[in-house]
Amino acid sequence: MAALPTNVVPNTGLRIDNLFVNASAGGDDCVAGPGVNLIVKNGAGTSVTVTLAYPQPYDGDQPVSGRTFTVPATSGEFVIPVRDVYRNPATGRASISYSAAASVTVAVVRTQVA
Repeated sequence: MAALPTNVVPNTGLRIDNLFVNASAGGDDCVAGPGVNLIVKNGAGTSVTVTLAYPQPYDGDQPVSGRTFTVPATSGEFVIPVRDVYRNPATGRASISYSAAASVTVAVVRTQVA
């Protein structure tokens, strides 16, 4: 599992095309919270499912596997909000998995929240 860096958008803006890294076959993790977005590019000929794990059980004891997002084949940038609900209290980070990592690149961008 790779720890994805967080790229903070300054008031002057941020170029993002040079921030993308290869998705890890074993999954990745990133910060979670207000203004945090995972940007996914899928260069594969088929759609890819990205899953953000829910680290906390529902109602105190019922596990929930996570939230899935379908990224279309050969898509441009696909933005997924990484809200606080995905933050693992043990690590402070969100766990990300991919149905396939080949031809998938990702970047994490956090915007200033007023």
